[in-house]
Amino acid sequence: MLSSPPLPAAGAHRRRQPPAPSAPAYLATTLTFLVLAALAYSRAAFPRFPHPPATRLCRPDAEGSWSAGVFLGDSPFSLKPIEHWGISSGGGAAWPVANPVLTCADVAGAGFPSSFVANPFLFIQGDAIYMFFETKDPVTSQGDIAAAISKDAGATWQQLGVVLDEKWHLSYPYVFSYENKTYMMPESSKKGNLRLYYAVDFPLKWKSEKVLMERPLVDSVIINFQGSYWLLGSDISSYGSKQRGELCIWYSSSPLGPWNPHKQSPVHNNKDNRLSARNGGRPFIYNGNLYRIGKDRGAGSGYNIQVFKVEVLTANQYKEVVVPFVLEKSLKGRNAWNGARSHHLDIQQHPLGQLWIGVMDGDRVPLGDSVHRLTVGYMFYGVASISVLLLGALIGAIMCVLPLRWYLPHTEKRSDTLKTEKQVFLCHKFSSLICNVNKLGSLIGGRINYRARKGRVYIAVILLILVVLTCFGTHYIFGGNGAEEPYPVKGRYSQFTLLTMTYDARLWNLKMFVEHYSKCASVREIVVVWNKGRPPSLGELKSMVPVRIRIENKNTLNNRFNIDKEIKTKGVMELDDDIMMTCDDLERGFKVWREHPDRIVGYYPRLAEGRLLEYRNERYARQQGGYNIILTGAAFMDHELAFKRYWSKEAELGRQVVDSFFNCEDVLLNFLFANESSTSTVEYVKPTWAIDMSKFSGVAISRNTQAHYHIRSKCLAIFSGIYGNLTSKRFFNSRGDGWDV
Repeated sequence: MLSSPPLPAAGAHRRRQPPAPSAPAYLATTLTFLVLAALAYSRAAFPRFPHPPATRLCRPDAEGSWSAGVFLGDSPFSLKPIEHWGISSGGGAAWPVANPVLTCADVAGAGFPSSFVANPFLFIQGDAIYMFFETKDPVTSQGDIAAAISKDAGATWQQLGVVLDEKWHLSYPYVFSYENKTYMMPESSKKGNLRLYYAVDFPLKWKSEKVLMERPLVDSVIINFQGSYWLLGSDISSYGSKQRGELCIWYSSSPLGPWNPHKQSPVHNNKDNRLSARNGGRPFIYNGNLYRIGKDRGAGSGYNIQVFKVEVLTANQYKEVVVPFVLEKSLKGRNAWNGARSHHLDIQQHPLGQLWIGVMDGDRVPLGDSVHRLTVGYMFYGVASISVLLLGALIGAIMCVLPLRWYLPHTEKRSDTLKTEKQVFLCHKFSSLICNVNKLGSLIGGRINYRARKGRVYIAVILLILVVLTCFGTHYIFGGNGAEEPYPVKGRYSQFTLLTMTYDARLWNLKMFVEHYSKCASVREIVVVWNKGRPPSLGELKSMVPVRIRIENKNTLNNRFNIDKEIKTKGVMELDDDIMMTCDDLERGFKVWREHPDRIVGYYPRLAEGRLLEYRNERYARQQGGYNIILTGAAFMDHELAFKRYWSKEAELGRQVVDSFFNCEDVLLNFLFANESSTSTVEYVKPTWAIDMSKFSGVAISRNTQAHYHIRSKCLAIFSGIYGNLTSKRFFNSRGDGWDV
């Protein structure tokens, strides 16, 4: 008979150390800690400031954040974005008007919920330009057809709302006229056919005319060329045809049919361009030649536009060749409205003059970006969770010593010998296992003593890794698509010029400055005012926008506000080259300035008050509840207004003071603005974060704070004697947008 292992001495199974937390308690504590870390990270990393209502009206769906922009040119092959033409709009200081001109927020703001706009088509009627496009309902995910109208040659658009809504998905609203009637041929492949509608009350009401084809055609267009009507579309009824990108052709004497199949239909492009077979917009005729727009699917990023010249189009033959076609595209990546992909372009003759107008859709993120971010984020969460469980099991093995008497046999009948032997055998095996587990726990506990300094370091490192994994997961899932988008004013976007003044000793600052800020969405150009030393070549500066270096003859701070007729925007952001902040901070400041274009809008408030004006820092201003100076080392202004005032005859004495102290140019500009108005002339915007790189370079004029403030107090005394007092104190958190707290 097997003998049971000897009983441990009384109390031998008890630890002599104080009781430690159990593994479940550890798991609960660690998971709670990680959740708090994720929340803290999300509050610190993501913008804390409320977005204006217009940007909260719609959120991009799984298909992306599509919008539409307008392009103008002397020909279809020389189109430039609308902002390059310097077209202005009085509302919202939109000078120049910039793309995109249409977003889902515009549609939602008109009372029609939308998460997606794409496939825009133009229809010109007199001096009015209509845009028809697909919009997606965020609840049902069904596509409807909406419309907008422009009466200023495409600069601004008024939303007309949804004009065609069926029980099935609609998109690609191709609109044309025939025999004094206006027709729309939207894609309705979900219904399994191609339908034609006519306008009962253009452009708001449409009625079904007929079914043109009992085929699920997508991206279909009709063109009148050489005396016949041609219908081009992609039939997705056969297996794999949608992926292969086939192009089918029919012809007729009337756009109403009947339609005859082309002899070569389905038409395939040559081997290298088969993926461009699907239409990407309306075909156009230029110099007597027919051109077809196709969508070329790039590797992993979605579609791009490609243009083909149709060399042969008869009932029996079709031949097309690729022609060079380049639309200027921003290099700003996700910060540009069309930085990742485009898949639709409509080009028509502009109603004014000989210009051509094009409308194109675009997305700032690649195909499948949201799925990718969710997958990566949950992978980080999964690794962190598994690590917590494994660590909990390890700590459980260290902390727990199982008493062996739990596994001794207990029998009620002594006569049941066979049963007792089996129980003793099983208990022996269990006891051996528990002994080994206890030995393993003792071995690990001997090596990793969490009470010792080394053990605490191990635990701290492990917790740090878990926190990092959790933060990465939080960033990918809740951090958005990584784009720092511009903010519209009255539904319109604009651009500004970034101007910085520097010299040769700060070249390393300038390189970082240009590379970082050139990626910001609303930056049109960077102007470098070079005060002293050998200027860098443009090749030394890595920039996504044009950079212009303006070399000055004299090293003076007054150069910052020199009148510059080459500046192409109304708004100028004066920014010291040693200040680094996020693009989102610049975009918020630009929005506030567009709402108050007659003011100085900046990020560093100061207060000057007292019988003898004394220059005070931001901390003091906050203690007093307000400010009356904005430093122009980081501020927006109307360059024509501000620079003209600075170089006026009245400011001549002030400029001499600036030269004598080599300081106070921003204080002088604040006095000049205050001298022209009885109301507030400054607006503050709180940055998410800002780093003053001058603290590391040692070349800033303000590195000795006490001496710097003393000089500025002298300037205040002199300027107040010349120009009078500054405006009354502007209170913090008084604007109502939550950005001046």
